[in-house]
Amino acid sequence: MPVITLTSDYGLTDYRVAAIKGSILSQKSNAVIADISHEVEAYNLLQTAYIVRNAYKYFPQGSVHIISVDSFYRKEVKSIIYKTDGHYFIAADNGLLSLIFFDMNPEAIYEITLNNRFDDEVNSTTIDIFVPSAVHLSNGGVPEVIGRKITSAKDLSFPRAVHNESEKMIIGEVMYIDNFGNLVSNISRKFFEKIKSNHSAFTVKFRNYVMSNVFNNHTDFVKIWEEERDYHGKAVAAFNEAGLLELCIYKGNKSNGAKTLFGMNVGEKVYVEFED
Repeated sequence: MPVITLTSDYGLTDYRVAAIKGSILSQKSNAVIADISHEVEAYNLLQTAYIVRNAYKYFPQGSVHIISVDSFYRKEVKSIIYKTDGHYFIAADNGLLSLIFFDMNPEAIYEITLNNRFDDEVNSTTIDIFVPSAVHLSNGGVPEVIGRKITSAKDLSFPRAVHNESEKMIIGEVMYIDNFGNLVSNISRKFFEKIKSNHSAFTVKFRNYVMSNVFNNHTDFVKIWEEERDYHGKAVAAFNEAGLLELCIYKGNKSNGAKTLFGMNVGEKVYVEFED
């Protein structure tokens, strides 16, 4: 059964998330609703893209994903549907969907025309436009009934790691900071391994730190499990579940993790230098 997922920057203190769910259930009482996250930083599209990109694939094919980030109603901003990878994604035309699918072309894009006439009153983009559209799609309806196909939507440039051949280095940057304070870069395992295959050694550099190992996961860092507590608080570079190079403090958290101890923020550079 298709699921309707919700992602927003609304937080959980206010009424908005409950109102969205109530609106869905009023239109489809047997709807299956799942929260992806409501703790996205306000208007943070890159953070939203990372979260949704790595979550949606675990939901059944045909699921409908409502993404209410930077989505407060403005008549001049379209509401759109991406049909991609067997799923539907509903969001404002603010460039978010291009960040989620920076390496994948949508099968189709639709501008939602439901509740979009000149005399329609829209108080909430999500409740008045996104929700009825999601219910329609989850019931097996086709997007052409609630929208018109368009050829493109707003496109934002996703920050990609690059290979500087003359300097023998990969230049990436921090693109996300997770709940443990880990710094997630945009350097993928696939890209790293491709460049590494032509070199004998490498070092990972950021700020004034240098690391000579990258582990396949966080637990590979621990060599003697009977002495695991001795590893707490140590710096480590590892590939995370999304296959991206991550800078961590082992068993760190928001207050004492890599973000705090390394003093880094989103957008700061991460380098991998290679030697022959």
